[in-house]
Amino acid sequence: MHRLSQDFKGSTVWSTNWATIWVLTVMTLASAAGAIAPAHAETRATLFKLDNGMRAVVIPDHRAPVVTHMVWYDAGAADEPAGVSGIAHFLEHLMFKATETMASGEFSKRVAKMGGQDNAFTGQDMTAYFQRIAKDRLPVVMKMEAERMTKLKLEPKEIRTERDVILEERRTRTENNPTALMREQMDAALYLAHPYGTPVIGWMNEMQKLSHDDAVTFYKRFYAPNNAILVVSGDVTVEEVKRLAKEIYGPIPANDNVKRYERPREPVQRAARRVIYRDERAGKPIFQRYYLAPSYTTAKPGQAESLDVLVKIVAYGATSRLYRELVVKQKLASSVSGWYDGSGRDYGKIAIAAVPADGVSLEKLEAAIDAVIADVATNGVTQAELDRARNVYIADYTYESDSQSTLARRYGYGLIVGQTIEQIEGWPKALEKLTVADLKAAAAGAFDIRRSVTGTLLPEPSKPHAGATDAPAKPAKQG
Repeated sequence: MHRLSQDFKGSTVWSTNWATIWVLTVMTLASAAGAIAPAHAETRATLFKLDNGMRAVVIPDHRAPVVTHMVWYDAGAADEPAGVSGIAHFLEHLMFKATETMASGEFSKRVAKMGGQDNAFTGQDMTAYFQRIAKDRLPVVMKMEAERMTKLKLEPKEIRTERDVILEERRTRTENNPTALMREQMDAALYLAHPYGTPVIGWMNEMQKLSHDDAVTFYKRFYAPNNAILVVSGDVTVEEVKRLAKEIYGPIPANDNVKRYERPREPVQRAARRVIYRDERAGKPIFQRYYLAPSYTTAKPGQAESLDVLVKIVAYGATSRLYRELVVKQKLASSVSGWYDGSGRDYGKIAIAAVPADGVSLEKLEAAIDAVIADVATNGVTQAELDRARNVYIADYTYESDSQSTLARRYGYGLIVGQTIEQIEGWPKALEKLTVADLKAAAAGAFDIRRSVTGTLLPEPSKPHAGATDAPAKPAKQG
């Protein structure tokens, strides 16, 4: 399934790792929740477009008088101009400051006073804002969101204080986390040209210089109705949302200057890369590898689905090939995991990670991992493995369809990276069409070492580099 790595307001970084849910359990839950449409039902979402170019999608769910309201902007970290990394995430924070009618911080206070919840997150391909609120309060939050779309007041003093917040967020989430630092360096090495190699939160030395002008420029370039998608799920009808959208978002004029920066494409990758990171704060050594892969948006029909199921069979969970061979049988690893991230607009990646057992070298562990991968690439997987992995994923999809907030994210994210309603809702049927031959073909092309980065984290002191510009890590604030 899509795994999203995004930064939330409030110094929260999240990565969605879908839980393993057995088919019989999910079938029982789905049966009990009779009001929710089954995963294979007819189209449940409706998409329409306002005259100003804003797209809107409605997903009705009438079990409780609650709605999830989201606005997704087609602008993320990969759309930042060179030298101002982190500005998309920084602006996300600033969107909770003052507008023409609301004081700084009042947006969230109003939502809380109405008994609701709100937050936001930034990714490589988008920035999204959401509220979960009682149905009768929907027009209120829509008006608030519409106001800050074009009427944000960015005061210079707010820039300084909020910049300190995101710098502390980076120190806490990245600078103080050796594994996060290694993965950040691996991403930078995986993408030779594409901006996915730059972290969403930004590089420390560039974040320190983010200015009022940088924020205003990014805001005026990308925040407009014709660069946004409205998503409403919950106790609403299409007619209700269409009326409110026309009334509240409709009067906002389109911005004819909205234009995405042309993202560079990856050249042919001809050589495997290695990242060796030593840190005295690390506990045990860690092995990790990334392979460049197509995403759901860019893959050929069935290819991304094949990669998703293949990687689950090879590396995800206690039933995976790598776990059974390295942890259970050979006892070379204390843990092993893997995932396919196909959520990007331009590229995806396959990741494999492992921690060696006591006394086992990283070299021996890597050789054992390569042997399992080579066997899958040569001989493929079994029908039983395909059926088990596919059934768990379809069960996950069914279970997640029981959550209106998950539905809002599912459709919002899919649409913002270029998928259609049909593709989003047709995912279970696409899985059902997969064959062992499809997975073998995917394996033959997926594990090309020339399109990979292998990282090792070693618990050894590292010498500081002369001329380093990054600020030293500070202890995380308490409280």
